Amino acid sequence: MTNKAIKKTVAWAGMACAIVIWSAAIPLTGLERTAQSIPPGVQILIKVYPDFVKGYQNGYLLLADGSKLQYDDGRQKTFEQKLDDGDPEDMFAFKYDRRSWTPEYLQDAGRSRCEPLFKKMYGASAAEVRKNLVSVPWFGEKVQFTKVNGAADSLKAVAAEIAKHPELRSYLKSSGTFLWRKVRGANRQSAHSYGMTIDIGVAKSDYWLWKNPKKGETDHIVYANRFPKELVLIFEKHGFIWGGRWYHYDTMHFEFRPEILAANP
Repeated sequence: MTNKAIKKTVAWAGMACAIVIWSAAIPLTGLERTAQSIPPGVQILIKVYPDFVKGYQNGYLLLADGSKLQYDDGRQKTFEQKLDDGDPEDMFAFKYDRRSWTPEYLQDAGRSRCEPLFKKMYGASAAEVRKNLVSVPWFGEKVQFTKVNGAADSLKAVAAEIAKHPELRSYLKSSGTFLWRKVRGANRQSAHSYGMTIDIGVAKSDYWLWKNPKKGETDHIVYANRFPKELVLIFEKHGFIWGGRWYHYDTMHFEFRPEILAANP
């Protein structure tokens, strides 16, 4: 997806989430069409990931390779289970509040990633992900980023816009993009595994465990951030979410997640 298409998608989604969509890409029988509506989250996934999510039938996402993925497994999950064993519906379970700069308790929109879906899109192994990595110029260095879903093009657009703001330059040194690894202390893949995430400005960043040692995932914690709003808004404009909007904040972290922005206009 091109960066231009992503911006159109985010604008569209705020109006479209409540609309029931019927199309040839969603093969329902006539009886099913009268009884079944498409969940808003499914509508968004079809719109922002059109190369991979082709339709919806009987509770399943229909994927481009002919396989199916259950959208909602029907389980009542704890906060931690939504992170460790999330289905596609769980990705929309949290609020990404773009109107506030202090995240609400346990609102970590984007930390839940449905691994089967992400592995279908970006690659199920380090070798598969590497096949789609391209070099993106990034303020005197080059970083490796996936071209899947237009992520690399979106990062290039971010760089082009930030270049107009020399006051932001001290925040831009990259501290990592692609790295196939597990999340620290968990048995799920880090977003860095898929090549659609960049960490920057580590010297000026804040991380929830650094400020709240010995705290658990559901404990109340103290928030901290030193990143400027202008930088965050540029990334969000081009399809990236910011780890500083998580209750469990990670302010160096920017992750290409247009579906989260579309669900939280």
